[in-house]
Amino acid sequence: MKNKMIYMAAAAYMLLSASCVSRPAESKPTGHEPILKPELSGATMPGNIAAPTFIVNEKADNYYVEIGISGEEPAIVESGSSAVVRPPLDKWHSLLKEAAGKEISIKVFTGTDGKWKEFDDVRCNISDQPIDEYLVYRLIYPGYQIWNEVGIYQRNLTNYTETAVLENQSIGTDHCVNCHSFAGGAPETMMIHVRGKNGGTLLRRNGETVRIDPKCPDLENGATYPSWHPSGKYIAFSANKIRQFFHTSGTKTIEVSDLEADMILYDIEKGQSAPIPGLNGKEWMETFPTWSPDGRTLYFCRAAEYIQPEPLDSIRYGLCSISFDEKTGAWGEVETVIDAPAEGHSISFPRVSPDGRYLLYTLSDYGNFSIWHPESDIWLLDLTTGKTRALDEINSSDVESYHSWSSNGRWIVFSSKRMDGLWARPYIASFDPATGKAGKPFVLPQSDPLFYDSFMKTYNIPELARSEITDTQAFTEAVNK
Repeated sequence: MKNKMIYMAAAAYMLLSASCVSRPAESKPTGHEPILKPELSGATMPGNIAAPTFIVNEKADNYYVEIGISGEEPAIVESGSSAVVRPPLDKWHSLLKEAAGKEISIKVFTGTDGKWKEFDDVRCNISDQPIDEYLVYRLIYPGYQIWNEVGIYQRNLTNYTETAVLENQSIGTDHCVNCHSFAGGAPETMMIHVRGKNGGTLLRRNGETVRIDPKCPDLENGATYPSWHPSGKYIAFSANKIRQFFHTSGTKTIEVSDLEADMILYDIEKGQSAPIPGLNGKEWMETFPTWSPDGRTLYFCRAAEYIQPEPLDSIRYGLCSISFDEKTGAWGEVETVIDAPAEGHSISFPRVSPDGRYLLYTLSDYGNFSIWHPESDIWLLDLTTGKTRALDEINSSDVESYHSWSSNGRWIVFSSKRMDGLWARPYIASFDPATGKAGKPFVLPQSDPLFYDSFMKTYNIPELARSEITDTQAFTEAVNK
């Protein structure tokens, strides 16, 4: 399907180029911007991002499009009878180099029966701050029933190249590729969960890829959601008992919920797991660990024990933290950072910015699997002031869920269902650490602007990586061993 779509886009682009038209000598202003798909107006883009292809969603016989730095001669001109605009990558990257820290504009003319309309410029900002070059994600059908077609993939953000890291088909139908995680965005130190016959955690470190079992022998449940300590010597895991519940009516057809959850620390050098003091036992359920950049604080989500047959919408998580001394291995006392349950809300996916000042989290009405909650939004906590707010610059009326920071703290990638309410796609937004403000987001560019209309998989756990994951065959070999 993907190859067919790329072919169709290429054919449309060739048609556009083959039937070029000149810049209209006369045109009538419309007084408004053209409708572009996907939307680009007002977005802030990294200076190393792939060209955002788009469709001029205005009916006409001919199209004339100019792209360049605002107020200067256009660097890219596309024209013809097709509404598809696919800027050449070489010209696009040359433009971005010149436009760093400036504004670019997209000028659109449409012609019908020899009469031309001129639309207001669509303006975008080009940041002088680059984004990490790779985005790693899991592709999965949104119903989670067709699990044998799951895979983890990496996308080069400077172009449109996507390659497989590990696919279910390569390790047998009795396995399921699960979560992936990096130490500080470095693919040289990473892990992938695999469930099934030869399941376990595929650990890559110091040039080796091995399969381990970080399950703590003192706990019933296995290691689930990870977070690497900045030193790369430890991984904090939640140990969850997770169940799926299916509803026959309502907007939330699936509910994924913890029934039990504890927290463990896996010592990579010793190959041992141990419960984290104060974060295990029946009284509380702890999940979604994340370290501060200095490694001295572990943040996590915590809910009161679930007792059946209480309704699932009674489960609500707050944000907590606990201190850690790497030299002595000593843990502090649990502290409540945000008491979301007291306000009738629930927190998931805490993530601390690389400078340690901000913490992003997802807020929903209950539970912690926010991808099925249309009301879920991304919120921002300023750890220096304790103030928190909805990050409305990037939120929409539909699901905003998983998110990750770039290594320089200037970009956020997050999953959103805003396009159709069904599939989660990765969106990219700029972030200014000085003001705590985010820029208007844009969807991950594809070589075909109609890609998202027919691609039937959802993007799960979008994580930025500073470089390419190499020797991907080693993951398959580690499972088969």
